[in-house]
Amino acid sequence: MTTFSGQRKLALPKTASGWFTLVFLSGWVGIVLVPLLIISVFSFFSIKQYQMVFEPTLATWSGLFESGRWVVVARTLQFAVTVTIIELLLAFPFALWLAKGCRSDRVRALIITLLTIPFFLDASSRIIVWRSILGTNGVINTLLMNAGLIDQPITWLLYSGFAVHFGMIGSYYPSAVFPIFLTISLIDDDLIKASADLGASARQTLFNIILPLAMPGIIGGAIFTMVPLMAAWVEPQLLGGGQVNLLGQSIQSALSNLNYPVAAALSTIVIAILILLLSLLTLSLRGRMNMASIFQNHGH
Repeated sequence: MTTFSGQRKLALPKTASGWFTLVFLSGWVGIVLVPLLIISVFSFFSIKQYQMVFEPTLATWSGLFESGRWVVVARTLQFAVTVTIIELLLAFPFALWLAKGCRSDRVRALIITLLTIPFFLDASSRIIVWRSILGTNGVINTLLMNAGLIDQPITWLLYSGFAVHFGMIGSYYPSAVFPIFLTISLIDDDLIKASADLGASARQTLFNIILPLAMPGIIGGAIFTMVPLMAAWVEPQLLGGGQVNLLGQSIQSALSNLNYPVAAALSTIVIAILILLLSLLTLSLRGRMNMASIFQNHGH
């Protein structure tokens, strides 16, 4: 069996391939789907005197809606969508330059290494640094006041929606960059040169060649950014100062109070929203793009 590049590709026997697929799917169901199902089931139980009562009830769900938790859900979704859009707007041009504009392999390797650093640091240690920068006595306010640009410290830089948005953008930027960078890297340079040779402007090449071929990476970046954002709690807790309450904080609070049914119900809401968003995304892209194309060589 050969690939489009003329190189021979190792092909597994159909029987071995079938068994491998079965084992993988079984493991995936057991490790991912079953725990999610258990979480949802727990939301229909109750807790009394810190003891689980395994009797089906809707008390937890009715309590969530009566307490106005839907406002927290709407706010969390708004934060996740806003930050994801900002991330993609910042990540795409940077990933394009990194994949096609950067001519130094050493510089590219250095930047990729720097982008991986946040994955090896505790989220709290990364976020708490911004408090000394954005606070009323922080670096930014001190510099602005010393320069005579402001008379009083800017209070909305910290413990506000702005601070939470800012912290989230920094935390999940690599998650948006990497899928886009990988996809653009697979675009054959000859396609871009051919477009220019045929008289296309840089703008036409971007919108007609690069952007469509990079769409799987853009979608992947959106998914890898929005999914963790829906359950984020470190940024709201450290930078929100109690002024910005999101679902992640509510889940953490319920777990701290050993209120597992409430935590399970809130987690189920997050899962349901993500499934809905992914379903809408799949339907909108049906017939126009195959997500598996992210692994194909666009130079074919």
